[in-house]
Amino acid sequence: MSPKDLNRRQFLTNSAIGTTAGILASSTFPFITSAQDKSPNERMQFGAIGVGGRGASIANGARRLSDLVAVCDLDTQRIDRVNKSLAQGKATGYQDYRKILDRKDIDFVTVGTTDHWHTRIAIQAMQAGKDVYCEKPLTLTIEEGKQICRVTKETGRIFQVGTQQRTSERFLTAIGMIREGRIGKIKKVTCNIGNAPTGGPFQKSDPPANLDWNMWLGQAPLVDYIKERCHYQFRWWYEYSGGKMTDWGAHHVDIAQWALEQNGEGQGVVSLEPIIGDHPIPLKNGMPTKDNYYNTSHNFHIKCKFADKTEMHIVSKSPEGNGILFEGTKGNLFVSRGKLIGQSFDELKEKPLSSDTVLSVYKGKKVTNHMENFFSSMADRSDPISDVYTHHNAMTTCHLANISIRLGRKLKWNPKKEQIVGDSEANQWQSREQRKGFETNT
Repeated sequence: MSPKDLNRRQFLTNSAIGTTAGILASSTFPFITSAQDKSPNERMQFGAIGVGGRGASIANGARRLSDLVAVCDLDTQRIDRVNKSLAQGKATGYQDYRKILDRKDIDFVTVGTTDHWHTRIAIQAMQAGKDVYCEKPLTLTIEEGKQICRVTKETGRIFQVGTQQRTSERFLTAIGMIREGRIGKIKKVTCNIGNAPTGGPFQKSDPPANLDWNMWLGQAPLVDYIKERCHYQFRWWYEYSGGKMTDWGAHHVDIAQWALEQNGEGQGVVSLEPIIGDHPIPLKNGMPTKDNYYNTSHNFHIKCKFADKTEMHIVSKSPEGNGILFEGTKGNLFVSRGKLIGQSFDELKEKPLSSDTVLSVYKGKKVTNHMENFFSSMADRSDPISDVYTHHNAMTTCHLANISIRLGRKLKWNPKKEQIVGDSEANQWQSREQRKGFETNT
C-alpha cells in the first residue's frame, strides 16, 4: 500500500470513528446519520462494476466518502446514466471490468453485477490489489464460497458483503437480546424470505445493441436472449442465481445463524429436509425441463437442524410475514425490516442491553452504517461486519437448501469438512460446469 493510499485510508477511519456516537447501554444501537465531505486529496478512488439498481445504490453510498472514477456495466445505457448522475460525467466508462482492475489509481471496487459474476470479479479484484464491497448473494455455488474465502486469506484484502441488515438497528437489537438470553434457549427459528414469481413462456429475440449478451452470460450456458432473463429478473433463473432462497436467504438466514452463533468456521446446519419445494416448471434430475420459463422454486419449506438440535425453518410464507421468528423457552421474538415485536423488547426500556453485548455483537467496533463500516475496515485492515467467511457460512445453508429441494431429498451436511454425507450425487452440486473462458480460477 502506497503512502498516498495509507493517508487517505487513515483519514477516513479517523473521521468515521471520531464522528460515531459512543456505544451506549441502551435499547438501541447508535448510528452515524451523515458523512462529511472530504477534500479530493484525502478521498480514496473507486470503480463501480455493475451499476443497475443495487449496483448504482452502493456506488452512490461509496461516493459519499470517496471519488467515483470508473463505471463499468455490460449495458452502455447504464454506464452513461450512472456516470452522469453520480460522477457528473467525469468517470471513465467501461464494458470490460478488467480495465478497471488494471488501473493502479483505484483503491477499491463496488460489485453490483448479476449473482453469477460476483465471485469471478471479486477474486480478480483482490488479486489485483483492490479491496471489495460486493452485493449479496456473494456466490452461485458452495465451491465458489470456498474459493473466495481462500483468496481473501491469501491476499489480505478487505471484503465487505452487502448484507445491510447486519448494520440495521432492529436486527442488531434482536441479536443482542438473544445473546443475553432474554427469550431463553432458542428452540426454533423461522426465516420467512417470501415467495418468488412464476412466469413464462417468454419470447426469444435478438439482444439489444446496448447489451453485450455473450459477456453477460459469463460462466452460464450460451442461450438465446430472453428479456426476462436479464437485469432484475435474472434472480428467477437457476443459471444465474438461486431464487428467493439466495436473494433473501442471504439476509435472513445470515441473521438467524449469527444470532445462534452458528456462523463460524466448522459451524452451521447438519441436516436439511425439503418439506415443500414447488417449481414453476417440472425438473428432471434437478434440472429445468423448459428454457423459456422462470425456474427457481417459488413455494418452499426447508427444515434445517443444527448439532444442538435447534431447528431453523426456511419458508416462503408464514403467518408473521417476511422476517425472522425466534422461539425460545422464555418467549418469542419477531424481527423484520419494519418491526421488532416481543415482550423482551418491550422490557428494554427498563432493562437495556449492556454495553459489553453491543461491543460483542459489533466485533468491538463503533457502530456505523454498512458502507462506513467498510471504510473503517479498509483503514485499520480489520474484518468488516459482513465478512466473506460468515457470509459463506450462511450461503452454504441457502445453497444446500436449493440442492435439497431440486433433488427432492433430505441432506446431511458435515460443516467441518464442508461435505454432504453419504450422497455422492448431491455432493457434485457443490460446484457446476463453467463456460470456457469464464471460469473462476484461483
